[in-house]
Amino acid sequence: MKILILGSGLIGPASAFNAMSDPEVSQVTICDLSRQALDQAGQQLAALPGSEKLTTVRLNLTDQAAAKELMAQFDAIVAALPKSASAPAIRLAAAAGTPLVDLTRPSEAEVNELKPEVEAAGGLVVLACGLEPGLTEIVARYVAEKLDRVDELHIKCGGIPENPAPPLGYKIVFGGRHMPLRDIDAQIVENGELKPVPRYSGVETVFFPGVGECEAWHEGFMPWLLELPVLQNLRLGTQKTVRWPGYAAKVTVLKEMGLLSLDPIEVDGVQVKPKHVLDTLLYPRVKLDQGEPDISAFLVEVVGQQEGRMRRYTVQMIDRYDEQYGLTSMGRTTGYTGAIVARMIAGGMLKAKGIFPP
Repeated sequence: MKILILGSGLIGPASAFNAMSDPEVSQVTICDLSRQALDQAGQQLAALPGSEKLTTVRLNLTDQAAAKELMAQFDAIVAALPKSASAPAIRLAAAAGTPLVDLTRPSEAEVNELKPEVEAAGGLVVLACGLEPGLTEIVARYVAEKLDRVDELHIKCGGIPENPAPPLGYKIVFGGRHMPLRDIDAQIVENGELKPVPRYSGVETVFFPGVGECEAWHEGFMPWLLELPVLQNLRLGTQKTVRWPGYAAKVTVLKEMGLLSLDPIEVDGVQVKPKHVLDTLLYPRVKLDQGEPDISAFLVEVVGQQEGRMRRYTVQMIDRYDEQYGLTSMGRTTGYTGAIVARMIAGGMLKAKGIFPP
């Protein structure tokens, strides 16, 4: 099998390492627009098992002919790209005839446009196949289908620095320079229907052994879960993000001040987006330094009926920075998930056509 990785930030190299470690994989190529990022990823992976399979290629997706030519040489693609590059990558992969596993997901409008294009090309795309969304939804389906009737589904997941520091007790564990903050409402499920709730509300305490007390707040229920027959009559469903205690209260203040807005405002005659100003100010304080340890944790709970009795199933994961290989926990849990699904496709285990959630 030959696996192509698009993106060499914090997540792409972890996907590459997972693919390199598979004896059935003969070639892994990691691509990026930035030569510097490629060199850094190449140096990081050179000392790891399977590095003899690795090559790096500088690629600009706007050069569609070159991108399609490269994609066509592989059995599956993992896209570890910014959300803005997701739709172009999907179109190119479909045109090249190569299945693609995306660690993120384009906007709903873009997905609706892409579906007929991918189906017409006979392509296969798996969207939002990282940690969350991704592994948490896969686990949710796994435990939900153990029940005859599911009444409640609760997912709590997050990536946090091992050592919290001011101002937010958080570091950007997935790459990029923008904080994962939004001022739009989240969603919960009540009696089978999605309903809005204020983002960063519904704060509750969640304890992870060996980690300690954290908090979880409303981020947004993934709507595709309701497409599963076992979850269509869900009485209550929540999906919350995990952070160190106090995060939601601080971010709520920023939200109420309008600093999460992407609507431009005028400052001294210049149009600026408040969120971009906030990101610029915060980045030096929330950048994850090389070798800085992080933690990824989730808790998936289902409640319902099995053989006439009420049952509760829970699945918990706690993952830490890999000191041996220098891979972040968020890189491992996100990048490995996408790479595993890509290898399943390349190996013939998944043969569907179209666009699917994880």
